[in-house]
Amino acid sequence: MRTSTSDKPERGRSDAGERLRQMIDREARRAGFDVIAVAAPDSIPQAPARLAEFVDAGFHGSMGWMAETLERRAAPKALWADVRSIIVLAMNYGPGEDPRALQAMPERGAISVYARNRDYHDVIKGRLKELAGKIVARAGGDVKVFVDTAPVMEKPLAEAAGIGWQGKHTNLVSRQFGSWLFLGTIFTTAEITPDAREVDHCGSCRVCLDACPTNAFPAPYKLDARRCISYLTIENKGPIPHEFRAAMGNRIYGCDDCLAACPWNKFAQAASEMKLAARDDLLAPKLADFLAMDDTAFRAFFSGSPVKRIGRDRFVRNVLVAAGNSGERGLLAACESLLGDASPLVRGAAVWALSRLMEPAAFAALAEARQNGEDDAEVRREWDFATGWQETIGEHA
Repeated sequence: MRTSTSDKPERGRSDAGERLRQMIDREARRAGFDVIAVAAPDSIPQAPARLAEFVDAGFHGSMGWMAETLERRAAPKALWADVRSIIVLAMNYGPGEDPRALQAMPERGAISVYARNRDYHDVIKGRLKELAGKIVARAGGDVKVFVDTAPVMEKPLAEAAGIGWQGKHTNLVSRQFGSWLFLGTIFTTAEITPDAREVDHCGSCRVCLDACPTNAFPAPYKLDARRCISYLTIENKGPIPHEFRAAMGNRIYGCDDCLAACPWNKFAQAASEMKLAARDDLLAPKLADFLAMDDTAFRAFFSGSPVKRIGRDRFVRNVLVAAGNSGERGLLAACESLLGDASPLVRGAAVWALSRLMEPAAFAALAEARQNGEDDAEVRREWDFATGWQETIGEHA
């Protein structure tokens, strides 16, 4: 991954730079990082136009922060003018099995691999700060540390640094680790020789595109987040659009289908960092357990987890959609109890779930008893939609 250069500085500076790089590699591996590479700040000139195209098409959905930070996100020097080198670090979070196997267990909830244990931001950021401190102690100057929470385009930088390439699903793919890498960056004023860029190895393959349950890829290398299950279950704050609910299946937080489908995962390895290995209670959790959660129980169960950030109401919304897709009549009582939930978002999702689980006559009776007492306009629309759907099903029965 390291590259040579014909324009070497004088001997002293070259040796110092080489020793700095050796120290960075050594200390980063001690900190648990699996790949360490360096990119130049001007190494992603194509990124601004691609990002602007994505936002102009509205593919970012309700993620307004992407448009608001467009200028700073597009170019590293726009974020920090003094940066001279960007150290890109990757940590493997590969699962021990294909996460798609859980789709054959509809009474269980599928949580994205990255969210089955500690929040990776917390795991990685402290280690980046420690490494950054060692860089300053050795080379002087200044550093800034970023882990997915600032306007930094980590994936294009990782490609420029040689860690992998952005596949047709727009995610990073590594020949060594497949699709399962967390990324962090250290911006530094130190001059470090950049590594060679990785090239695209997707070829004519389109397995990841065809694997998407909601057809979120309008073309190779283009993602419409508004159709992506990860966006719908995490970023989307309102009801899940009706057209995507059935396709969600039992995915209750995120989706790994396009990642898991990639043939390069044949080289992937299970995560060695224990804080990133899946908790036993998040490998195949029962939907029934989550339907019973109030806010206190939700916060306690998902303490330290990235799932916690979406809040109990949005999470239970997702679980109710999965319940409606499950065909499990044993979930009826739990779903019906949520018709009286304080959150309209939850009540509306409960209506939809019950319309899928109940016989038409029973649902019609429930609608007659409960619909008129609903004071939220969005939930009333859910009742109208559900009763109309049930009537259509009845006509074709």
